[in-house]
Amino acid sequence: MIDVDGVPLAYDDVGEGPPVMLLHAGVADRRMWQHQVTALRERYRILNVDLPGYGDSGLPPDGYAKHEAVAGLLTALDVGQAALVGCSLGGAVALDVALAYPDRVRALALFAPAVSGHRWSEDFHELAESRFAGIDEEDLEAVARAEVDMWAVGPDREPDDLDPAFLRFAFEMNLRAVRGEAALDAVSSVALTPPAVGRLGEIEVPTLVMVGAADVAEMHRLADQITATVPRAQRVPDVPDTAHLLPLERPDLVNPILHDFLA
Repeated sequence: MIDVDGVPLAYDDVGEGPPVMLLHAGVADRRMWQHQVTALRERYRILNVDLPGYGDSGLPPDGYAKHEAVAGLLTALDVGQAALVGCSLGGAVALDVALAYPDRVRALALFAPAVSGHRWSEDFHELAESRFAGIDEEDLEAVARAEVDMWAVGPDREPDDLDPAFLRFAFEMNLRAVRGEAALDAVSSVALTPPAVGRLGEIEVPTLVMVGAADVAEMHRLADQITATVPRAQRVPDVPDTAHLLPLERPDLVNPILHDFLA
């Protein structure tokens, strides 16, 4: 644990070589990268961090910003520049860091990335409403189950078709994330201004974009937008029969691609 401008951040620092920072999805914590840590630590210095309020990280003070906390952690660890690898929310944070501190980022690897400032479509809101219909928002276990069904399973797959151990772990991480987010609701945050959605063309570093074929349609549209707008972006083929947590669900396909990109 390290204090970064009043934000208590939990992180792992393993391996030696060029620094690579891993930024988890909002439905997870840094444990979602376990397969990537194992695969990359022989060649890279891996910084695997829990974002403020998630996992083992503490509740941040009012006025915190996720991208500032990440940049502050790099400074605290005396890392001048790193490749940022982000999934979902972590992808949005990685993009924000690249825009706010372009000299601190040497590459971006984005898995089903969100984008700050993006306005979610009516189709997405309808899908979310169908998944959360009838659920008491104070029943955090029910909320976590619904989020796992929407994100880890995906809209077009059935839970019975997936590895039960994967789903149990996804629920465990998501329940912890939901509890963390309930606490974060009482804390004010600061967003990147202007947000990333209108500034993607400013990002100059090599950028990998990857999405699971079974993820929600909105994530595919966001991946298309990033690929079309970031000058040095490349989108690899969608990972078959895989939803939102593709680095955790299919490391056998993700890791070789990530290795090649970082090299």
